[in-house]
Amino acid sequence: MDSLKFGTSGLRGRVSDLIGWPSFGYTLAFLRHVRDGDRAGAEQMVFFGRDLRASSPEILEACIAAGHAAGFRAVDCGAVPTPALALAAMHQGCPAVMITGSHIPDDRNGLKFYGRGGEITKADEMGIAAEFAAIAGADPRPGPEAGGQAAGRDALAVFGRRYKDFFARDALAGLTIGVFQHSSVARDLLADLVTALGGTAVALGRSNSFVPVDTEAHRPEDVKQIRDWAAEGRFDAIVSTDGDGDRPLVADAKGTILRGDVLGLLTSRALGLTTIVTPVTSSSAVETSGIAGKVVRTKVGSPFVIAGMAEAAQAGAEGIVGFEANGGLLLGSAVTRDGRSLPALPTRDSVLPILATLAFAKRRGMDLAALVAELDAGHAAAHRLQDVPQAASGEFLARLAEDAEFRDGFFAPAGRIASVDALDGVRVILDAGPVVHFRASGNAPELRCYVEAGSEAKAAELLAWGLAAAEAEVRG
Repeated sequence: MDSLKFGTSGLRGRVSDLIGWPSFGYTLAFLRHVRDGDRAGAEQMVFFGRDLRASSPEILEACIAAGHAAGFRAVDCGAVPTPALALAAMHQGCPAVMITGSHIPDDRNGLKFYGRGGEITKADEMGIAAEFAAIAGADPRPGPEAGGQAAGRDALAVFGRRYKDFFARDALAGLTIGVFQHSSVARDLLADLVTALGGTAVALGRSNSFVPVDTEAHRPEDVKQIRDWAAEGRFDAIVSTDGDGDRPLVADAKGTILRGDVLGLLTSRALGLTTIVTPVTSSSAVETSGIAGKVVRTKVGSPFVIAGMAEAAQAGAEGIVGFEANGGLLLGSAVTRDGRSLPALPTRDSVLPILATLAFAKRRGMDLAALVAELDAGHAAAHRLQDVPQAASGEFLARLAEDAEFRDGFFAPAGRIASVDALDGVRVILDAGPVVHFRASGNAPELRCYVEAGSEAKAAELLAWGLAAAEAEVRG
């Protein structure tokens, strides 16, 4: 179980470490943790969902057994996008567990936990870890022999109806949208919604085996494939999500993938949301675009964004939205448009930014590239070094943060340092304006690099330098 740990969103690790008792134990620990805070008389139900990874059904069985062992009535929502499961559980007022590894490779998987009010907090993670330690050390240790059947629940239809009821039936009329389906659990839902809103959906790249599509650190093969499809000249946009459907991917008619923070800004503009909560990895365009009346910066991870949104709401802010550089968008305030209302959904969602941005482009009579150009967001890029142990990343980042002489020497080939921010990793602004940000992934043994520059070529050059320079340090 050495690889299992809480990251930016949920518990992640190798399948070999998660399958069987560990998934049972962590689910039991979670349910014991949330049971301690149960409201009197609340029905003891727990919802489960999963992505399309090969290991997810077996892990689901152990999790359902844990639900029964904890005294809950288990409800199996099947293969469903994470935000759909979260919405269904919030409507019911019950906890939920999503079996997914999001975008990480198929030999890994994870568990995302939702309390009665939505995503768990970092404090909840500590409570779950403490419960797990107690369960693991018990004699005898409880096991998944409790078994039992789970009731079914259609969470997908409710989630789809949320958007069909909010957007006009002709919101996408006249648009031809390529839906890159791969192994996303949201693949059929996306095509259905495009069609329901008057657009033409064309299925692309459906896969029967898991494909680790990352909506932030794009795989070269995905970038090439999307550009090749776009070169056919028949699409107004190409859209997709990551494996569990909580992070969007949107490319314009030429196959250029929109950055997640840019997609969040366009969604904010389209829906009139002016209080933006976003991690430090989002570009400075969040401040310079003029869309936000208030910007709150956080560490990377939806729990931090949700906490920032809650603090903004407590301070009286309105029109609250959270988004991340990976594109996941969290709606912190209800939106009313043309007599239709969209309730808040404070968990990462891929569907709203996709539909809102496409509908906004249609309403403005502009293509996506023109909408992006209006933002004057500059150019940003991001990628990762894989298989970098946490200890190596930690040592490198600590030296950058604490050793000014090392930091100055490291960045000298890129330019002189103007300012340093160590809120999450190390983010450096250079004298000439470019930004270089290094941080360790919270979900996998990876070191990530994010850059901003005045041109696409400069951003690519800076990213290549950053990755090579960091690799020399962490791999020796």
